[in-house]
Amino acid sequence: MMSENDESKLRQFDFWLGEWDLTWGDNGRGTNLITAVLDNRVIQEQFDGTPSTPLQGLSVSTYNTQLGKWQQTWVDNSGSYLDFVGEFADGKMVLSREAMLEGKPILQRMVWYNITEQALDWNWERSEDGGQTWQIMWQIRYQRKVE
Repeated sequence: MMSENDESKLRQFDFWLGEWDLTWGDNGRGTNLITAVLDNRVIQEQFDGTPSTPLQGLSVSTYNTQLGKWQQTWVDNSGSYLDFVGEFADGKMVLSREAMLEGKPILQRMVWYNITEQALDWNWERSEDGGQTWQIMWQIRYQRKVE
């Protein structure tokens, strides 16, 4: 049996649900379709970077009640497999992971912020100093698709 607190945490990613037009950089464009599946316990992402980049990817995210954190798995057409863990706090969803870059340990994270009903911002960030400082590697602006 889930607690009421767990139930509310299961809804923390609902802001991301829907169809989105994405923009980045000078003229980057793409789309993202975010749906709730498996009894609304899993958030599924279908990212399409075309025409600006050939990158296409899928993610699944779920709130792990035993861990008390969100977990996400990302796969894409470049062969990437990434796994993240994090939480929603102070109006931001932050999911992070440890990785290796040229033989050195780094941290990577995604941050969803400036969240409104119609728009939000997303950053892909990297830290080479254990999380003391972060460098933005990719910043995407989400705008909800108009029906």
